[in-house]
Amino acid sequence: MHAAVVFLAQLLLAGVRSSTPVLLVLLGETLTQRVGVINLGVEGEMLVGAAGGFAITAVTGNPWLGLVAAMLAGLLLSGAHALLCLGFKVNQIASGVCVLTLGSGLSAYYGAPYVGRQIAGFANPSGFASMPALAPLLAALTPTVVIALAITPMIGVWLYKTRTGLIWRTVGESTEAARMVGIKPWRVQLAGILAGGLLAGLGGAALSVDYTRTWVEGMTAGRGLVAVGLVVVARWNPWLALPAALLFGGSEALYLRLQSLGVTVSPYLLSTLPYLIPLAVLLGSYRSARRTGGMPQELTSIFKGVQ
Repeated sequence: MHAAVVFLAQLLLAGVRSSTPVLLVLLGETLTQRVGVINLGVEGEMLVGAAGGFAITAVTGNPWLGLVAAMLAGLLLSGAHALLCLGFKVNQIASGVCVLTLGSGLSAYYGAPYVGRQIAGFANPSGFASMPALAPLLAALTPTVVIALAITPMIGVWLYKTRTGLIWRTVGESTEAARMVGIKPWRVQLAGILAGGLLAGLGGAALSVDYTRTWVEGMTAGRGLVAVGLVVVARWNPWLALPAALLFGGSEALYLRLQSLGVTVSPYLLSTLPYLIPLAVLLGSYRSARRTGGMPQELTSIFKGVQ
């Protein structure tokens, strides 16, 4: 019984840490979609954030500067999506794919000198060095984990309890209605896209600077696209972002635990768990969302004809 409790506790802590990069991207994409824009390019933004954050950390030795650089990288790349969608009225799906491809190429090119290198990352507070009982908790609650857990309720309160949050939700429901009450929808949508890019870049840095502490080309391995799908699972609601992200992080932690226990299942098959479980939940959530609603109405125009 005790061993089972310990296993579950370790699995939960590992799942929270593993889900942090996805959670940050999920929160950002939720804000973007809440203003009526979808951004499939978050995978590319996550990659440039991971590469830029790791490079700056490797050069300066300061992981905090790496996080700032990652957020700026994601912000700049999301600006390209904003320019294409809001400026040139390009199809949002096509623009997102272009941004994804651009981010993948830029991160591979500029990250090439850092492939395989290791960094120290964030050090645990020295005051806890004499408290080994807290070691597992400290190992899990790294700075980016704490940041993600802290901003999740902050975004939820802001979106549902403030006037600005109401404006964002209004634009996501109807840009025409927003114009009628004096709101400039393009400004709100620009802010939503940039906020999503900033958090996607931070999610990339959480992966390279804090979680793995290394850089490998394409290391996000589809996490950004998974986050886009999990927005549906979370019903476009920041309050549900953490349990939705834990679908991926918990599945990944379970896969690694099962592999370490020597389960007689192909490791290639086990490695699909973090993607199969969220996909199964997503399919059910999508059907439910179509029946009960929840999707911002401005998004429906993007998917017209897509069944």
